[in-house]
Amino acid sequence: MKQIDERLRSEYPQLTPQEQRVADFIFDHFDDLISYNSAELARLSGVSKATVSRLFKRLGYQSYRTMRDELRTLRQSGMPLTDNRDAVQGNTLLARHYKQEMANLTHWVSHIDANQFNAVIAALVQARRVVLMGFRNSYPVAMHLRQQLMQVRENVLLVPQPGQTLAEELVDLSTQDVAVVVAFRRRPRQLRALLTQLQVQQVPTLLVCEPQAQALIPLANWHLAAPLDSVSAFDSYSAAMSLANLLSNALLHETLAQGRQRIHQIADLYNDLDELEQR
Repeated sequence: MKQIDERLRSEYPQLTPQEQRVADFIFDHFDDLISYNSAELARLSGVSKATVSRLFKRLGYQSYRTMRDELRTLRQSGMPLTDNRDAVQGNTLLARHYKQEMANLTHWVSHIDANQFNAVIAALVQARRVVLMGFRNSYPVAMHLRQQLMQVRENVLLVPQPGQTLAEELVDLSTQDVAVVVAFRRRPRQLRALLTQLQVQQVPTLLVCEPQAQALIPLANWHLAAPLDSVSAFDSYSAAMSLANLLSNALLHETLAQGRQRIHQIADLYNDLDELEQR
């Protein structure tokens, strides 16, 4: 049986604008959904109670309460994992953390679109420049991805630079470049305007986000999603970093001869400049 988030993602393009407002709110506040009743969900989404009722009936639930009871049962039962005698056992924080991290990794690996992923790698190979952007909690992921990609190819940039605005960075981008926008929650308000501007300039764009960011997906040429689910208050970015690792390795394998040569050149410069400790 599909869970509520999966049903919403599959039905999202067919929803009315008002229903999409409810869906967007659920995606952004999924961890808190159990705590809302239907009236609160309608108020917080800015729609009527009738809209909330129609949405959940469209998704196959008898009522909003039916969905909430199902979600509560799933939360209480935990997520099943494959048998592993060496895995962390019990209901300690460490055990629950381990199970959630494994579930996050399993989710993005099992949902990745191979054709879309291959198209992304082909675009990264052919691009004149690869320009990465990430704000707030997305910035470390974008910075790490840039650090890996620049080992493999030239002209990999992270923008904007400290103290700068986006306009100077965007003005020269064209169809010959690729923009990688890392946009995990909670996103700044300017994110939608940024993606729209990249569309206007016809810059091929990869959006890296969590699965619930459905409203942003049409604004990019491709998207790759990694869950941020955690057992406590802070989001987990291990799946996001794993996705960054896969992108970097896939690009290296696609351009193995040139990539290896560049890696060796960088290693020689490390030695010439005496920048790193020798192990």
